[in-house]
Amino acid sequence: MAKYKTIKKKSQGLYKEKGSKFFAYAFQLQEKEDVKQYLEQIKEEHPKARHICYAFLIKEGNEEYYIANDDGEPNNSAGMPILGQIRSNGLSHVLVAVVRYFGGTKLGIGGLITAYKESAALCLTEDNFIEVEPQTNITFTSNYETMGLVLAVIDKNNLDAKIEHLENRASFQITTELEHKESIIALFERLEITFT
Repeated sequence: MAKYKTIKKKSQGLYKEKGSKFFAYAFQLQEKEDVKQYLEQIKEEHPKARHICYAFLIKEGNEEYYIANDDGEPNNSAGMPILGQIRSNGLSHVLVAVVRYFGGTKLGIGGLITAYKESAALCLTEDNFIEVEPQTNITFTSNYETMGLVLAVIDKNNLDAKIEHLENRASFQITTELEHKESIIALFERLEITFT
């Protein structure tokens, strides 16, 4: 599978128009389930925000998965302009969320479109772009008797793993480049583990 362009790290920008403030945030996504976590984080940082509009895009091969959310702003005045900035930069696996604080003067639909577009552009800068290989997660559980063997395979192959200790077993999540998924699964198949 081909590389894709995304962002290296979280970035932000601030756009002001007629007293309104638009705080824009960009996040790299591993999977679409990451979106909820990042939006909750923004809501905690901005509990008094009037609107948190966002868009994200994940490309996998010829398929695109995206959502553009106006969060109460007029239809297509926020989410689509944000999505347009993600697309115009050729990005994938990116979430951009824009928090709006109303400044007392209505901007009109055209003004909102411009404000959300410019806000997104401020947090999507070329110096933060990177090309990466598609990633995937491999998850499985192991009983504690075979955990030492599992850890030895992880260590020997220098794998990126998260471990959660459960009552009578451990749960593992290994993140790897998509092209290596099958070979990594093969490393563990001879052990007594359960892929989930």
